[in-house]
Amino acid sequence: MAGRATRRSGRRVGLPVSFVLALAALAPPAVWAQNDEQEIIDTLVAMWAAIEAGDLDTYAQYIHPDFTAFGENDVYLAEGRALELRSYEDYLARARDVHTEMHQAEVTIRGDVAWITYYWTDSGYTDAVRFTSRGKSTRIFVREDGRWLCIHGHYTAVP
Repeated sequence: MAGRATRRSGRRVGLPVSFVLALAALAPPAVWAQNDEQEIIDTLVAMWAAIEAGDLDTYAQYIHPDFTAFGENDVYLAEGRALELRSYEDYLARARDVHTEMHQAEVTIRGDVAWITYYWTDSGYTDAVRFTSRGKSTRIFVREDGRWLCIHGHYTAVP
């Protein structure tokens, strides 16, 4: 059955997709903004989940071709999706049981550009040695073809 379904008197009633979309269009802009804000957070969490699962192909789906980053220890700007994926491929070959948590996320959206600032904590093993770290980060996303893609990341470890 197309569209959303509700229950009335134990009977399933389908709402046409066009009706649901028309109702959504009437929602105040603040509702759309909240949905986009949550979508940015969910996208970043999905990126981390892919890394935690060692799934580079899924992670790659969230990275813009023009991706750039200032890593925790980078002296120079890392440029390009291909470099990001090679770096994570190397990392995944050495890492296991990695888990990252986001704290105090703040999302700002301006049209098809959004940025999220947050603190992180993570832990896991690299080269069989246990690690923990924490830091602060800014990531920039662009909306293309209805999807938010990460186009830039800036990460700073804190003691």
